[in-house]
Amino acid sequence: MTAFETGANAWRRLSAWPPRSAGSQARPLYLRAGGRLSFAAPENDDPAWTEYVSDPAKPVPFRARPIRPIGYPDQGLTWPFWLVDDQREASGRPDVLVFLADALDSPLKISGRPVVHLAASTSGSDSDWVVKLIDVYPDEVAGQPEMGGYQLAVAMDIFRGRYREGFEIAKPIPPGQPLAYRFALPNANHVFLKGHRIMVQVQSSWFPLYDRNPQTFVPSIFWAKPDDYRSAVQRVYHMPDQASFIELPLSTPE
Repeated sequence: MTAFETGANAWRRLSAWPPRSAGSQARPLYLRAGGRLSFAAPENDDPAWTEYVSDPAKPVPFRARPIRPIGYPDQGLTWPFWLVDDQREASGRPDVLVFLADALDSPLKISGRPVVHLAASTSGSDSDWVVKLIDVYPDEVAGQPEMGGYQLAVAMDIFRGRYREGFEIAKPIPPGQPLAYRFALPNANHVFLKGHRIMVQVQSSWFPLYDRNPQTFVPSIFWAKPDDYRSAVQRVYHMPDQASFIELPLSTPE
């Protein structure tokens, strides 16, 4: 079989997917205090959490505004490309947490499904958790000036907190209680090149790609009333015993 390797922008012939090689391993990339992203685990001197306020009345859009689902005639159709849209607009919002690693000294390749392990709490009784794994380009890219500083989404997905114990039964979230959320992001076959940086964004809305969570538990969100939609304080924890991280499926670059 063959698979396209983003980042390196090359086709690879593989014997299996995900690739099996002696250099393959799953390694946690930790969401640390101060917006840091590191392979080193949190330490006792880290603040316990980072927080933001999620307001359903002002949801995070899934595309840069103005959202153009069918494009303008002079720009062509933009809808098919939303998965590779620049994520810089989201990273500048106060209701999006940003964790950023140092520039890479050498290429880093992932092949497979990154797995999110999020230790988080909400002041509400329901919550969505959107996690994005992003490749941040250097400020200047030779031959591609439009890619300078570009934040390229590698894998993104959303998890609705009411289903943390299974999709069969929805359960309210105990307000203010740190809970463990584990979910996989879509498969990726990507190389973060030397000089690039890895970023993780965490937010609680992705509108209108996904319906707004009222952040108050109701039996069915489709029947939520206006008064059910309330702002909530969201906390992502980064302590040794309550660490948040993404398990990266590392592979050996070609």
